[in-house]
Amino acid sequence: MLKHRIITAAILLPIALIGFFLLEGLAFALFIGLVVVLGGWEWARLAGFEAQPVRVLYAIAVALLLAGLYLAPALASWLLTLSVIWWLTATALVVSYPRSQRHWGGSVGSLIIGLLILLPAWQGLVLLKQWPQGNWLIVAVMVLVWGADIGAYAAGKTFGRRKLAPQVSPGKSWEGMIGGLVTSLLITLFVGLYQSWSARELALALLGAALVVVISVVGDLTESMFKRSSGIKDSSQLLPGHGGVMDRIDSLTAAVPVFTVLLWLAGWGAW
Repeated sequence: MLKHRIITAAILLPIALIGFFLLEGLAFALFIGLVVVLGGWEWARLAGFEAQPVRVLYAIAVALLLAGLYLAPALASWLLTLSVIWWLTATALVVSYPRSQRHWGGSVGSLIIGLLILLPAWQGLVLLKQWPQGNWLIVAVMVLVWGADIGAYAAGKTFGRRKLAPQVSPGKSWEGMIGGLVTSLLITLFVGLYQSWSARELALALLGAALVVVISVVGDLTESMFKRSSGIKDSSQLLPGHGGVMDRIDSLTAAVPVFTVLLWLAGWGAW
């Protein structure tokens, strides 16, 4: 398993770096779109559809919606606002699982939820790419999420006692979440001091980082909730040793839209 993880990571890392840093405009949108469409193919299974024709049709529908969003950029503000509302709702669904399952709307409702998860993540990355220092903004949100993951793993292994969401993901603990949050805040603090941010800028950055990290945990738990409901361990086996695409991007699907909205509120970019 470890060998497969290393080989897969060695192949995917340069592809990801090329896609994020060297592609621009339509090429970048297509690159991210491919990842999201694969995520859509996996999500249909999490929604309860095992048959390949249905999963492929859902992936095609995701692709067509992405094309529509690219051709109608004015919809970005509405989509990202809707995404923030969704992730607040998802927080309540995770906290109240399994009782919340009756509010999903069955398989069809679960497919709609998949759109609320996948489409804004694509839209957020496309917008970030267009804004000043776009590449570094994308790196920033990923470092926040990955830093939180590493910190959570270390703190959870060392201090984990109290379960964060035992009905959804028994392996996660409050201590792990706090460790991940502290790790990301320390990263933000270091960057702020290095960049000589003012006290106000640093305070806002730390608050924003905290919100992004917390919502990234909700993104992770939301996918875990649907996997648990469907009795599925991994979203797919597309990435040997790593599970599926959704297993790799679940936290980012929540973090990216919220990160984008926070930057917009701060006046960083326009949509």
